[in-house]
Amino acid sequence: MTRKLPPLNALRAFEAAARHLSVTKAADELNVTPAAVSHQVKALEEQLGVTLFRRLNRALMLTDAGQLFLPGLRDGFDRLAEAADKVRAECEGGTLAVSVGPSVAAKWLVPRLDRFRAAHPDIDLRIDATDRLANFAREDIDVAIRYGPGRYPGLRVDQLFAQEVFPVCSRKLCEGPPPLREPGDLRHHTLLHVDWRTQDETWPNWRMWLLAAGVEGVEPTRGPKFSQESMVVQAAIEGHGVALASSVLVADDLAAGRLCKPFTLSLPIRFAYYVVAPEAAADRPKVAAFRAWILAEAKRESGSRPA
Repeated sequence: MTRKLPPLNALRAFEAAARHLSVTKAADELNVTPAAVSHQVKALEEQLGVTLFRRLNRALMLTDAGQLFLPGLRDGFDRLAEAADKVRAECEGGTLAVSVGPSVAAKWLVPRLDRFRAAHPDIDLRIDATDRLANFAREDIDVAIRYGPGRYPGLRVDQLFAQEVFPVCSRKLCEGPPPLREPGDLRHHTLLHVDWRTQDETWPNWRMWLLAAGVEGVEPTRGPKFSQESMVVQAAIEGHGVALASSVLVADDLAAGRLCKPFTLSLPIRFAYYVVAPEAAADRPKVAAFRAWILAEAKRESGSRPA
């Protein structure tokens, strides 16, 4: 239904003049000339077919029509200002919904969130930890951390970090007995595996790593399997075996001494982690703030990753 509304400038001129009961003060508020205010009010009166002001020598007085019109108009302007404030608050602050895989959320993102809160106390994060890809068109998600090839049409894509995998275990397990001094020593230890649906034949596994290390006599499929990489890492921390884990997820545990890296051999992963957001929303203040922060964190991570 089409609304037949008077011009906004005319409505603003009348509301200001009615509030001040002065054309001059209204002109000062609106940063226009008194003649411009008078012209707008006159045009509004002609469109409505009523007289809104009774003009005295040095003052204005509202007519009955003006007194009837002013409260509704003022309420309308208040509601417009409230709606604008809500939009501004939603874009500049408020809740930011982030979709991220459970393992990278638990092992990498969550431990760093205190720095985001310190830098942006006006933005509340809602973390949606799931392996399912976020559908920005259908879901209430603002930004996502995706693990994949980096080709996401229609999205602003920034690579966070590439990855590699290598064996890790608890320091106690590394020191033995029996100790892990060379890859062949793995025959004396339990191998821990991640077994999730996003893996394909290119994902480095124990068979590939043992082949690259030139190790024979170690069954590459033996040992428990876990559906989340964070669970594999935790099992390694607890001393249940040796995990083949990605560099991103074990960086903090290696730095803290909860895990050790017994061998230098690493295998690259063709996928990487990316922060993505719809092009139309990527530059909104709260989305841009999160993107800038997480890219800085990834740069910090790349510069301090243990060898």
